[in-house]
Amino acid sequence: MASLKQALGSTPMVRRRALWGLALVAPNILGLFFFFGIPVLSTFVTSLNEWNVLKPAEFVGLANFERLLVDPRFWQAFGNSLKLLLMVTPVGLALALGVALLLNEKLPARAFWRTVYFLPVVTSTVAASVVWTWIFQPRYGLLGNILEPFGLRDVNWLTRPDLVLIPIAVVTIWQRLGFDMVLFLSGLQTIPRILYEAALIDGANRWQRFRYITLPMLSPTTFLVAVLSVINALQIFDQVYIMTARTSRGGVNGSATTLTYYLYDSAFGRFEYGYASALALVLFLIILAITLIQLRLQRRWVYYESEQG
Repeated sequence: MASLKQALGSTPMVRRRALWGLALVAPNILGLFFFFGIPVLSTFVTSLNEWNVLKPAEFVGLANFERLLVDPRFWQAFGNSLKLLLMVTPVGLALALGVALLLNEKLPARAFWRTVYFLPVVTSTVAASVVWTWIFQPRYGLLGNILEPFGLRDVNWLTRPDLVLIPIAVVTIWQRLGFDMVLFLSGLQTIPRILYEAALIDGANRWQRFRYITLPMLSPTTFLVAVLSVINALQIFDQVYIMTARTSRGGVNGSATTLTYYLYDSAFGRFEYGYASALALVLFLIILAITLIQLRLQRRWVYYESEQG
């Protein structure tokens, strides 16, 4: 702000450039205000009220947030979201990095395989969830036929509370894999080849090149993928809605209910818009807190790597 005042108080040419700069960024600022700022403010105002659309809103202050603290369904949904986060993020990162390393080599039909791995990203989540629901069917599903020799044909993946999160995690990882792979590929292609050539001359094997060159040079991309993967894992909704539709939406006794599904159910199932708005703000704060922690860890990691170097 001080620099802006200083620029506006300088020569006419400097003021003209500053005003042109403001004019160029104004559409983005106005877009953020109308499409992000106003909805967030509206959500905050709604969270302070008890409102079901059918009757006028009644101001209740922080009662909706206090209700969250003692709501067992909220804590169950929070726990399910954390479980999915722990299942989806590490496995997804490892698989995406492995596929990217493989497809970064000179393979036959490399462009074709890259396209094949990216196809799930542009596939409708609803359609993919329907197909995977059939795959996980205990009697007629493809997975049951594959696991039949091991005596696991009749496993009710989508109805057992202790197993229902596994199919949801599998679909999420499968559909996210191609996107993360592309990010890793872009990071791998920015690593100077001369580093690998120097390591080969020094006698480094494949694992040593990966450990001491690829991983450190890929750390900014890894953290970016991790941040996006965490945000995606905390927003899982379509898979839960579709894959648990035949039994009990949200899983038996809420075993597959995530924060986003609980938000949807509160708003459009029970028409508790004030409570759903409070839940949306809490989810936003959870995602923001985890993202800030990851960014803090990234700075420490980059500092550590620079000190080691």
